[in-house]
Amino acid sequence: MHEPSSVAELVESLRRDLDRYSEGEKLPSSRALVERHRVSPVTVSRAIAALVAEGLVVSRPGAGVFRAAAGAGPGGGPARPHGDVSWQEVALSSDAGARHVGAGAGGLLATLTVPPPEVIDLNGGYPHASLLPERTLAAALARAGRRPGAWGRPPVDGLTELRAWFARDIGGPGGALGASDVLVTAGGQSALTTALRSLVAPGAPVLVESPTYPGILAVARAAGLRPVPVPVDGDGVRTDLLAEAFAASGARAFVCQPLFQNPTGAVLSARRRGEVLRIARAAGAFVVEDDFARRLVHADAGAVPRPLAADDPDGVVVHVRSLTKAASPSLRVAALAARGPALERLRAVQVVDSFFVPRPLQEAALELVGDPGWARHLRTLAAELHRRREAAVRALRAGLPGLLGPTAPAGGYHLWLRLPDGRDEGAVTAAALRAGVGVTPGRSYFAAEAPAPHLRLSYAAAESTAQVAEGVERLRRAYRDSGDGVPAA
Repeated sequence: MHEPSSVAELVESLRRDLDRYSEGEKLPSSRALVERHRVSPVTVSRAIAALVAEGLVVSRPGAGVFRAAAGAGPGGGPARPHGDVSWQEVALSSDAGARHVGAGAGGLLATLTVPPPEVIDLNGGYPHASLLPERTLAAALARAGRRPGAWGRPPVDGLTELRAWFARDIGGPGGALGASDVLVTAGGQSALTTALRSLVAPGAPVLVESPTYPGILAVARAAGLRPVPVPVDGDGVRTDLLAEAFAASGARAFVCQPLFQNPTGAVLSARRRGEVLRIARAAGAFVVEDDFARRLVHADAGAVPRPLAADDPDGVVVHVRSLTKAASPSLRVAALAARGPALERLRAVQVVDSFFVPRPLQEAALELVGDPGWARHLRTLAAELHRRREAAVRALRAGLPGLLGPTAPAGGYHLWLRLPDGRDEGAVTAAALRAGVGVTPGRSYFAAEAPAPHLRLSYAAAESTAQVAEGVERLRRAYRDSGDGVPAA
């Protein structure tokens, strides 16, 4: 589609057109605006959002967009006077050298932003609603609300039954962990925050995989830590470089995702598993194991390795396990597993930060994992993720054969695409959005300079396998139109 107008130009045009409408009158539909102004649906959505923010129009989902009443403020509410907030630049700059909160959060916010309906979401970090056990979860929540004491104050560490379930889930049937080794937290991101704030002093280095999940980098930078990258290959973190990084930096913690790492999809090899624990123990350091993909294993994956925590008798590993990805973005219930004085430190920091996880959520989590429907849901999810992965791989092999590596991970929800040297990943991402598909640029996954341009493609947030394939086709067109054509295999 030819697109001569920028978002700013469309906003200005629509702002002039508002004089034609009376207060409360409905504006033309998004489709009509696309045809009239010859712009993409994304541009129209952004322009409408800008007018909503100015208080000039009101957007009512399912009904349309209407001219706001005179004097209305942002979102159509009463106008409020604007004060002078320039003083905040000075106040917030006092620790800018120590904490890069805004820069660290950018990559994280990109995967949490819900795109307009016209855009196919190959960017999001959560499965589509059709892949989640909403009925089972609703029934679990209803039962939880009727439990005696469900609305009372829970134990600070979490409900004993839920901690015991997490201990079995993480440590396995051999009993490597007990309920007393587990804290219940408000989701995996909260667990990572607690772990890094507990184990690493402000200003100190922390080792991270390279590339790695932007949420890890955001947590580290917000805590005033210095992320030190350690490269990852097809077998997981490079343990030869891990030992060198510990020695050179003096770091006392390493954050990793050994199972279907985000974004590469790598699984830490059997040989390197023992090496990671040995190297960290020799350095007097902790391994923070983010086991986010344990419930996102595909139907064709076969047996997967146990968590590092299950093979760690010495308290080297601090393990993070969450229910959120497989259950619901709003079921923010996870666990931190640790041993020794580290557990006491984790508990103290969590109490200061949040007191405890609301008891109704914990009770609902217990009901959910004890429901026969939970196991059925996990089998369905494994099959659906497999189908979506295969749809994405087929479409990429056919349309963008040079971007995907020889294999695709049989777990997680994403593919890591390598662009040719010199290709501008930002330009490709912007062109894709104009074409109606959202993908993630790779830069935010690196703690330092990125060695090459990449894209991350998530196939879990799309509505169907057909939509995944259509999204890849839109990406192919955008890739072709934004550079030197489609790469060869």
